[in-house]
Amino acid sequence: MTVDVHQHLWTPAFVDALRRRTVPPRLDGWTLHLDGEPAYEVDPADHDLTRRLALNDGLDLALVSLSSPLGIESLPPEDAWPIIDAYHEDALALPAPFGAWAATCLSEIDPSRLAKALDQGPAGLQLPATAVATGADLARVAPLLDVLAARDLPLFVHPGPAAEPEGPGWWPAVVPYVQQMHASWYAFSAFGRHRHPGLRVCFALLAGLAPLHSERLLNRAGEGRGQVDPDMYVETSSYGPRAIDAIVRELGIDVVVNGSDEPYARAPDPALGDAARHAVAVTNPNRLLNRKESRK
Repeated sequence: MTVDVHQHLWTPAFVDALRRRTVPPRLDGWTLHLDGEPAYEVDPADHDLTRRLALNDGLDLALVSLSSPLGIESLPPEDAWPIIDAYHEDALALPAPFGAWAATCLSEIDPSRLAKALDQGPAGLQLPATAVATGADLARVAPLLDVLAARDLPLFVHPGPAAEPEGPGWWPAVVPYVQQMHASWYAFSAFGRHRHPGLRVCFALLAGLAPLHSERLLNRAGEGRGQVDPDMYVETSSYGPRAIDAIVRELGIDVVVNGSDEPYARAPDPALGDAARHAVAVTNPNRLLNRKESRK
């Protein structure tokens, strides 16, 4: 089963929910307004279902997720839940090869509501990296991670809101998002793994290349290189062969999974040969998702 674990597709109900808002995050037509980021002109073709189905030809599974940089999860419950519910309803009704990551409100931690959402069939839960960036953050969301562990479902960590002054259009993706992923990788390793020993976690955009800092960790903490956690995965979106090669040299190939961040980027070719390509797109993501295909 060929898998892309990281896509975004804004469905009609989700778009309508954003257009009904009068403060960020909101859509004015197809202009997206967020706190801390320049106004962004969304291309409606990027979220056209027919077009996206054609782009996903050859994939067996493409997992869409709520766009965490919008900050929806952190809105007050009365604002967050209607948008999240609209996202779930539409995303879970998408035709094959689409599947979905669940989302949840973070201003009101509600494990029961998450459990009900997961029972509808999502692959696991996505959380913004800003929600798991410290030990205190991980303690706060621990009840949500316990729900995942009880169902043997994975966590997908995705960049959250940039919360930066307006600047070049590329700034959020290159600076805050990478910093968030770096922090979340080390936070989970230091504070989360002990509490959730069997939880599979996937970090978007190669965890902001955080694993490449193991030599500095070794120098300062006496641990790092060689201590690969087989349940901490990284996905490839926004990077190419050079970064993937460096990560594979550090972590090995078995924890690298295919992700594109469609419609903002395409899935990269690891350029490491057919065996690596199969591992990244088939074997490893199926193991992450604990699908039976990975155990054959």
